[in-house]
Amino acid sequence: MRVWPGQPFPLGATWDGVGVNFALFSEHATGVDLCLFDSPYAAREAARVRLTERTDQVWHGYLPDIRPGQLYGFRVEGPYAPAEGHRFNPAKLLLDPYAKSVGRMVRWHDSMFGFVVGHAQADLSKDDRDSAPYAPLAAVVDPAFTWGDDRPPRTPWHETVIYEAHVRGFTKLHPEVPDELRGTYLGLVSEPALAHLKSLGVTAVELMPVHHHVDEHHLVERKLTNYWGYNTLAYFAPDLRYSVSRNPIESVREFKMMVRALHAAGLEVILDVVYNHTAEGSHLGPTLSLRGIDNAAYYRLSPNNKRLYEDFTGCGNTLNMRSPRVLQLIMDSLRYWVLEMHVDGFRFDLASALARELYAVDKLGSFFDIIHQDPVLSRVKLIAEPWDLGEGGYQVGNFPVGWTEWNGRYRDCVRRFWRGDGGQVSELATRLAGSSDLYEQSGRRPYASINFVTAHDGFTLVDLVSYAQKHNEANGEQNRDGENHNLSFNFGVEGPTADADILEARERQRRNLVATLLLSQGVPMLLSGDELGLTHRGNNNPYCQDSDLNWLSWTLDARGQQFLEFVRTLIAFRKRHPVLRRRRFFQGRQIRGAGVKDLAWFDPSGAEMTDEKWFSPHVRCLAVRLSGDAIDETDARGRRVVDDTLLILLNAQDTRAPFVLPPTLADERWVIMIDTAHVPREHRRLLGGDQYPLEARSLAVLRLGRYRVAG
Repeated sequence: MRVWPGQPFPLGATWDGVGVNFALFSEHATGVDLCLFDSPYAAREAARVRLTERTDQVWHGYLPDIRPGQLYGFRVEGPYAPAEGHRFNPAKLLLDPYAKSVGRMVRWHDSMFGFVVGHAQADLSKDDRDSAPYAPLAAVVDPAFTWGDDRPPRTPWHETVIYEAHVRGFTKLHPEVPDELRGTYLGLVSEPALAHLKSLGVTAVELMPVHHHVDEHHLVERKLTNYWGYNTLAYFAPDLRYSVSRNPIESVREFKMMVRALHAAGLEVILDVVYNHTAEGSHLGPTLSLRGIDNAAYYRLSPNNKRLYEDFTGCGNTLNMRSPRVLQLIMDSLRYWVLEMHVDGFRFDLASALARELYAVDKLGSFFDIIHQDPVLSRVKLIAEPWDLGEGGYQVGNFPVGWTEWNGRYRDCVRRFWRGDGGQVSELATRLAGSSDLYEQSGRRPYASINFVTAHDGFTLVDLVSYAQKHNEANGEQNRDGENHNLSFNFGVEGPTADADILEARERQRRNLVATLLLSQGVPMLLSGDELGLTHRGNNNPYCQDSDLNWLSWTLDARGQQFLEFVRTLIAFRKRHPVLRRRRFFQGRQIRGAGVKDLAWFDPSGAEMTDEKWFSPHVRCLAVRLSGDAIDETDARGRRVVDDTLLILLNAQDTRAPFVLPPTLADERWVIMIDTAHVPREHRRLLGGDQYPLEARSLAVLRLGRYRVAG
């Protein structure tokens, strides 16, 4: 087979219309073979080509006769010396880290490990069996695609409402989605699926990992899968499992079709990405890609024992962010998804691990510097999960300008308040107002806070108010996995079996939680299925359950339909009122001579909150007035932003709270818009000084309006 020298860039397999250039980085390798396969069922390569050219530690060659669809892998030679950090083994077929598509998935076999499984010396032994019959294969792709007039929606951060969803689970049980499309990229943009997203009113879909991942060996042995997908194998390849065709070329096209359709519907696409670790696991994990290509370059090895990995993720390994080539891999991947796949942003799993240049988290690390300076990536939405499992890894509020964060402190505080814990009103006020204590000093805005009360990791909204303890037995780990403390709500009876009063109490708490989320400053994030009453039946870690335990149920009873309409109403209400989605923090003072404070807090008596009440462990209710004529902002055209004044009442105590309403002018009335204790809402008009009897464990929103006064 003819092979020309080719180029050391770009890395990966690049088709130019005539042939394909292959380029692979390996600093410590002594030789690299390119292996070509005729089909995904082939047990051996049809041809093996030696890459003799090496430039700047990149092995490369050009094959003029290769076309898109070609399946391939690499064999890399070098020392097998785990104690020195090297795990080269040419018997192991390796996936290209820059593979744009995966043409064959992993089939588990002991030969997938670089060492002899069960050997007395464990990974110090070397396994010489050929892994080619079982190893994943990369596929050469043709990037051509007709995008038409596709344009990113570019929804401003302060107008964003995020919907966290799983590609498969979202439509797997949808009765109106064609069978062949359910659980796929194209199913996500089928007419019924798009209709739901648009009617809900969300502006962005945050997809749980779609990078091609591996189902861990121990899960497959238990007949389970890594359903969530936080076990990445290929950072450039859309997961083959979610394509209709299961064809490596078509899977890329289907992903692009999904993005194009979401954009046409006005929805942004945010990807949940996992660059902190890979699917190869610990030193006892398989040799699939990076480990066999250059273990010492790609991974963080223990300084005291290079046989082992530094593990800040709880998944066995951590990528080496101190390596320029690892940084290049991540940056190339991110740019690829923006420029080639047209996505609008990223949520970075365990993002603190990306900032560990030495041991401690460094918010000024190289990764953040590069992102901030990049002309492509600095313009997309960047969301950090601001923690990892290492020492000092909890970094909520500490990410740099340009980043937003999953605000774990918001989640915990809102749950504590509605659970009835004392001493929460002071922090709750800060969280409702955008968490200025976390973001203002660094120059960020309220929308740096991604607010949420539930996410994929933990109880769903229904389970949060239905279960006091986790029930993860189905995962096969004797209920030891998952968070032990979810700040859940205990009504004395767990699960779906309960009397009418308990069921109504749970429903009210569901309404309280979602209303608080959508009435808070910052960016709200909804967990897909919460609006439909999704239950994991008490499992707060169903990462390995590809079943109806995770799939959304679209069959709603009257109570379920009522809650769905409540969520839609709240999102629409938020969109109508710019005072709920400010771009700047409140000042707590009079603005532009408006005559009232932009923000004021009251106790039920109608008096402004005092320090004594702010910090009392017994106070469990408060009110906040948001002045619509004191927003002190302008829109994109330079026009002053004005809105109605809103009053939000919150009562987390177990008795009714008669709130005295703030004063009104002669022609003004407080109009009840939302009350979580009364669905549908009432529309009574009240004067300042009137009492509003807010029921126990409930929330209400009133709007100040002007009306013609008779007489």
